[in-house]
Amino acid sequence: MNVFHEPLGVDFTAAFVDGLRARLHGEPPEAMAGVTLLLPTRRMQRRLAEMMLRGGAAVLPRIALVSDLGPLVPHLALPPERSALSLRLELARLVDALLEEMPHLAPRAAAFDLAGSLGDLLAEMKEEGVGAAALGAVDLHPLPEHWQNSVRFLRIAVDFAERADLGAAADVQALCLDALEAAWAAAPPPGRVIVAGSTGSRAQTARLMRMVAALPNGAVVLPGLDREMPVDAWDALDPATQDHPQFRHRAFLGALGLANSDVPQWSDHRPAAPERTRLLSLALRPPPVTHAWLAEGPPLAAEAEAACAGLTLVEAATPIEEAEVIALRLRQAVEEGTRAALISPDRTLSRQVAAVLDRWGLEPDDSAGRPLDLSPPGRLLIQTARLRGRAAEAETLVALLKHPLAHSNGARREHLKRTRDMEMGWLRGGPLHPDPLGLRHWAQDERTRGVDDAWTAWLSDLLVLLEREQTRRGTLLEHASEHLALMNRIGAGSALPPGDPFERPTGALWDEAAGREALAAMQELIRDAEAAGPLEFTADDYARFLAGLLAARDVREPDRPHPDVMIWGALEARVQGADLVILGGLNDGTWPSLPGPDMWMSRGMRAACGLRAPERTVGLSAHDFEQAAAGRTVWLTRALRSAETQTVPSRWLNRMTSLLGGIGPEGEAALAGMRARGAEALGLARALRAPCPRRHHAPPARRPAPVPPRAARPRKLSVTAVERLIRDPYAIYARDVLRLRLLAPLRPPSDAALRGEVVHDVLASFGDAAAVEADALLEALRTEMEYAVPGAATRALWLGRFARIAPDFAAQEAARRGLGRPAVIEGMGEWRVPGTDFTLTARADRIDDRGTAVAIFDYKTGTVPTEKQQAFFAKQLLLEALMVEGGAFADLGPRPVEEVAFLGVGTMLATRGTRIDDEIRAELLEGLRALIARYGGDAPFPARLAPDMVGYAGDYDHLARHGEWTDAHPFEPEPVDP
Repeated sequence: MNVFHEPLGVDFTAAFVDGLRARLHGEPPEAMAGVTLLLPTRRMQRRLAEMMLRGGAAVLPRIALVSDLGPLVPHLALPPERSALSLRLELARLVDALLEEMPHLAPRAAAFDLAGSLGDLLAEMKEEGVGAAALGAVDLHPLPEHWQNSVRFLRIAVDFAERADLGAAADVQALCLDALEAAWAAAPPPGRVIVAGSTGSRAQTARLMRMVAALPNGAVVLPGLDREMPVDAWDALDPATQDHPQFRHRAFLGALGLANSDVPQWSDHRPAAPERTRLLSLALRPPPVTHAWLAEGPPLAAEAEAACAGLTLVEAATPIEEAEVIALRLRQAVEEGTRAALISPDRTLSRQVAAVLDRWGLEPDDSAGRPLDLSPPGRLLIQTARLRGRAAEAETLVALLKHPLAHSNGARREHLKRTRDMEMGWLRGGPLHPDPLGLRHWAQDERTRGVDDAWTAWLSDLLVLLEREQTRRGTLLEHASEHLALMNRIGAGSALPPGDPFERPTGALWDEAAGREALAAMQELIRDAEAAGPLEFTADDYARFLAGLLAARDVREPDRPHPDVMIWGALEARVQGADLVILGGLNDGTWPSLPGPDMWMSRGMRAACGLRAPERTVGLSAHDFEQAAAGRTVWLTRALRSAETQTVPSRWLNRMTSLLGGIGPEGEAALAGMRARGAEALGLARALRAPCPRRHHAPPARRPAPVPPRAARPRKLSVTAVERLIRDPYAIYARDVLRLRLLAPLRPPSDAALRGEVVHDVLASFGDAAAVEADALLEALRTEMEYAVPGAATRALWLGRFARIAPDFAAQEAARRGLGRPAVIEGMGEWRVPGTDFTLTARADRIDDRGTAVAIFDYKTGTVPTEKQQAFFAKQLLLEALMVEGGAFADLGPRPVEEVAFLGVGTMLATRGTRIDDEIRAELLEGLRALIARYGGDAPFPARLAPDMVGYAGDYDHLARHGEWTDAHPFEPEPVDP
């Protein structure tokens, strides 16, 4: 058998190319054209071609992939290949029928996810030659009921797949293998046929390798074969040890009757660190023979220092720190002119490393590219998909309009200006759910200033298209077609002037590599949507399906990455070489990733049917780790904690450190050296992150107490601002002297202030009602919250709180209305304070007319002011009483006040009145005049003069730089220049 290998610790592609050239030495250059190479990945195909062309022009061999043998049998009539999406959609119909019959298995929305796992299982069954007969041989009696139902369904699914030709890819591969086997049996190919870089982990690939190895001019070159394993350890690799890195080699060679010692090397390349390959070989022995550590470990002690000389172990505190230390080492490699690569299956870690490298302007060559759902067009696709079927909120609408691809047809600047005007003039502090009617009202005011209406019409149409019935069900084709049309409308924007040179039907939406990939994904979805048939789902179901579809696709953008800084996945690393290799994310659950749960078959059922064990993927990852860790200079990195909990080191790293720690002082010293080098690197990263020391520290700010000129001081305040003037004069200075206003949020926070506004609005709407019913109150509150309060959970909580007090409130309200009818609801009043030039304003919640006198009420959804608070600070209602008696409210005229009370409508009902008589009126008016005289004269406006509590936070505390001083610090008046 023509089977060869390359050992651990060599650059496989470079060694293979040198070995191939050595075998063709002395033959004419065109002999290379007669060589057929079968490789596992396109990346290896590209790198092999690059290496063969480094010396100049050369004749290249014929190259194909082991998974695509069609080019080797050009005359074979092959069935058309089915797309993976089409297969998944057809299976989704089958799974949906299952879930309809057995709804307890999973929600109907999970049909598409389950169809993906079912498709993978059916493809594996095709590859391994497992059909309905194998399922029929499974004994159902000892199995639990859910596994029995699963086997019955799988029999239906296998039969359906065969009749619907759902296993097209595996069937095409089988047809090609059959045709090649027949052709080669009749007449072996004249040129060399070589399979290089594959481990034969799949049954069809292993069959191809056996066929090639049997050819006279055939050859199979295995990557990373461990010839250090003794015979007993090699023979112990049975199906129970599929998580071992050499199991696939053992299975393939065993089928040919070969042992690892029977396989010669393809080239003359030597391992970079042979001592380390021996260490790895012993450390990764399967559990049944780890007792060999006791016998074979001590002889390795003398080699421990040499084995670990090129190893660095980094144990970072957090994933962010791990990314920082990796990026710092990659930057150092660039400065040294060293080719470096990060190898990790953790895509989050890879993106974090790339983000840190960006601070130095380094763009790594990431083999995986960027997930399509994280690209600008992908984000916009998911964003609009989630907006469909529901009323757009102000926050999400502005985010949509400000997306760089929205309205990208050449009028982008005008679009952004209109978006900003709408945001500041209508949405901030405005409706939670903007609608076309409100947009038209806002646009009418804009139109008076000569603003064109085309943009408003475009946005109004978008709002109509976005707001559909959320429960409306439609087919996948309907959803995808409507979504693509919506995306085109968003990208194109409003109509442009005729002849605009920048006009494009969809703007820049589908430009660049990411845009083309996103458009291709949508077009493929529309093309294959018919496979889903009449299956219907909501807009939310479609959004979830689309998000998963885009997340599974990658896009490589044509940037200019640094040629010596690479980020590889484990599969790409098998056939690559670098001077420095960093193995990142070495924690169990990440590398290796643990086998996921299988809904369709248990471990025993898979073994009975002859399917691959779940540990197979762990074994493949172990082989990748073993190959990469055998390099000359290797960093092993992990984070001690994740965002949630403490992590567990990768089992391979754990075995290495345990072996080194147990072979004697030499091993312990070597391990300590690895950790010391890692600690030094961590120290550099932490120093880089630490803030730079300043020679001159700015002193903390003093407690402000500005003294503005008299002409700039306010001469008009509301009754609520009077309390603020008493508690925090600086806030009045910032608001009424500096004219600074708090910017309203796009999405109002669900806090006490919003709850108070909503309850006030609802209670005000019942001002003219003859009676107040609890049910009517609750229904009005429910309607108002749907419009103004974000979050269904918050709305349910607030409604439940109010429902507890609504009946008692209605009863108390009936008693109050028996004494008088509400005459002023949310009414505005102004009053010139006698003896001053100061005007006091008020917005009264409610004033009841009781004939000759009136009663003033104020609703409080929070804590009702205590008697002491009303006596010293909360003088709002008493001041309103002075205003009413002074004729401040035109609808009432001057009227005496007989009752003043706060009505608590929070978690509990509470009514707290305050006494009002001539003595209180005189004292209140005198105090008001004194307050006006003080702050209308030369008094300063100190910050937080009398805060309500220690944790009191004001709107202007950040401006006053509170925190650099405390409420206990004194203040000094600071004159302010006019």
